[in-house]
Amino acid sequence: MARRAVILVLDGVGIGAAHDVAAYGDEGSDTLGNVARAVGGLLVPNLARLGLGRIRPLFGVPDVAAPSGAWGLLEPRSAGKDSTTGHWEIAGVHLARPFPTYPHGFPQELLTEFSRRTGRGVIGNVVGSGTKVLDDFGAEHQRTGSWIVYTSADSVFQVAAHEDTVPLAELYAACATAREMLVPPHDASRVIARPFAGRPGAWVRTANRRDYSIVPPEETLLDALQAAGIERTGVGKVDDLFARRGLEGGHTSGNAEGIRRILEWLRRGPDGLLFANLVDFDQAYGHRNDVPGFHQALRDFDAALPEIIAALREDDLLFITADHGNDPTTPSSDHARENVPLLVAGPRVRPVDLGRRPTFSDLGATVADWFGIGFRGRGTSFLPALLD
Repeated sequence: MARRAVILVLDGVGIGAAHDVAAYGDEGSDTLGNVARAVGGLLVPNLARLGLGRIRPLFGVPDVAAPSGAWGLLEPRSAGKDSTTGHWEIAGVHLARPFPTYPHGFPQELLTEFSRRTGRGVIGNVVGSGTKVLDDFGAEHQRTGSWIVYTSADSVFQVAAHEDTVPLAELYAACATAREMLVPPHDASRVIARPFAGRPGAWVRTANRRDYSIVPPEETLLDALQAAGIERTGVGKVDDLFARRGLEGGHTSGNAEGIRRILEWLRRGPDGLLFANLVDFDQAYGHRNDVPGFHQALRDFDAALPEIIAALREDDLLFITADHGNDPTTPSSDHARENVPLLVAGPRVRPVDLGRRPTFSDLGATVADWFGIGFRGRGTSFLPALLD
């Protein structure tokens, strides 16, 4: 079947509080709504034409009378609010419990064993932003060669090392070791290699980040497509989030490279699925409470959208969504439990309201339906409502 689909995840671009926001302590988070108010109105005319303003009122985004795409809203059902959880739910997997977090740092016995296995000491063991961690521990790391280990409000075991102090291959091997060690009850969702460069006062995180995710516990959309012989391509960190099961390749330095890679894939002409993540909304702006940067990233993506849509073939579907919220206007610098937008474009797409979908998994079920395979995961396909 000569069909293609693109799942394009705008990392952290939530669209308002989920039904269970209070259980996560995220009351007041509303990523798109709060950013719109903070900047005096979102300037995203192409997203508006697809139907963004029809999902819910957003300051500056018109509710166009005749959208060029379909629109809706996805509610989270899986426990948790991190990238792994969100992408897995899109692909049909629900978690009954969230991944563990470490608001007071990791147990000492874990760090002692990590040090023993990797042959280096450990410093840090704090909860904090990556930039502050480098300011606090970067010079000591260079003097001692010890790993900088830290976490955040998310379920992540992050290991930072200067590229001139520790070879990248050794950092990656250490993160793979940590991934092997982190089993229940300490099954953190991701181990993240955080290489950096520069000097004290001018540290720079490099583009050589790598994520080591826990393996999905159930069959995913990617597994089902692989079993059916349908090609799958990744852009961004998606392959890492699925522990490279059913998906290979895709690492990018940021949104600009991600958008270039999406366009290259669309123009190259392969059939199958492209699963893409544009991470800058979350990594560069949400976590740093950078409201102008977040808005500019939205504007940059919006400016690229006409070229992306123009590259779609007759039997292409483009799904634009997110994996969680990351509201840069709130005091928190971490993810938020939010609903996410759903916009769909393609030559065959009807301008229709897809409504409030009870789980992100409805998107994955729809993609499976489009490719003619039986997988539905924990979702329900909305394909019949979508097409002419």
